[in-house]
Amino acid sequence: MKSYLEFERDIKVLEEELEKLKDPFNKEGLSEVNTSKISQIESQIDDKLKISYKNLNAWQITQVARHVDRPKAKYFIEKLFTDFINISGDRHFSDDEAAIVGFAKFGNQSVLVIGQEKGEDLDSRLKRNFGQMRPEGYRKCIRVMKLANKFNIPVISFIDTPGAYPGIGAEQRGQAEAISSSINCCMSLRVPIISIIIGEGGSGGAIALASANKVLMLENSIYSVISPEGCASILWRDASKSLEAAQAMKLTANELLKMKIVDEIIKEPLGGAHRNKEEIINSTKEILEKHLLEFGNYTGEQIFEQRKQKFLNIGKQDTFKIFSSKNILTNKNNLLPFFKEILFKFKKEAIVIALLVLAGFLFLF
Repeated sequence: MKSYLEFERDIKVLEEELEKLKDPFNKEGLSEVNTSKISQIESQIDDKLKISYKNLNAWQITQVARHVDRPKAKYFIEKLFTDFINISGDRHFSDDEAAIVGFAKFGNQSVLVIGQEKGEDLDSRLKRNFGQMRPEGYRKCIRVMKLANKFNIPVISFIDTPGAYPGIGAEQRGQAEAISSSINCCMSLRVPIISIIIGEGGSGGAIALASANKVLMLENSIYSVISPEGCASILWRDASKSLEAAQAMKLTANELLKMKIVDEIIKEPLGGAHRNKEEIINSTKEILEKHLLEFGNYTGEQIFEQRKQKFLNIGKQDTFKIFSSKNILTNKNNLLPFFKEILFKFKKEAIVIALLVLAGFLFLF
């Protein structure tokens, strides 16, 4: 049974009508399939999808990123890689099934694959803890990433988590330390790391495995320090203001690309990745091949430096300059217009300073 989001109501009605038309066994018995009507409705569905998904706001994109039918990490791993060997346990406490970790083949190349898995149904979601990793999950990833680094094997991670698990047991076992150690491990590797945000990229639970040379995002995925509901609860004490929070947080792929926090957006099929899973697999495969080939020519030190500089450059801005780099003071004709421009730009400040000087003069004399 298909799941529909709130803004997909019209599409739901059309698709239900389409299913009835495609079924020749209706209430009156065997009937002829109306192909022209089917084609017409299919065209209407495509038009509705184009209009709906072209104008999604940040909160609607968040809903698409959380869609229950959206392809999960396990699906990507099964479709993109061969000879997958699962690795279990952190050698300290236990295994964490929210993290799928193992070595595999991508084409003819050996890679380490890490996936944050939410689960497909209720049983698997409970087993995977809804994609919320515990400290042992991050420590398992650290252990295997160090092994990949030793044997010069690239790392590919699939990010899909609302955040690290906030339970008492997780905190007692050092959740914060595990996340920070995972970030430190990612940043110190001499092999390329490519991270793909396929759904939710929530908080430190995501960045612990996304401190990568290349951070890619599916078109309708999100990446943020907190969920929109959490942000709304903190700022407005009202979780219903999730739309305003989502827009203010700049958590969509397009916004993050503008800020150079992510490196590339993977286009999704019309209506989201859940409507055509094969297409999104093919798109992801092409982009992974491109980036792995690019890093094939880098040395370990170059890979490390590229990653370091990428994160050091995030948020950097040009320093503020009052004076132009050109030496305009050498030309006397430019002096008057230059000082007029400075006074116009800082007229409020100039007025305040003049008033302070006047007040001081009156006080003294």
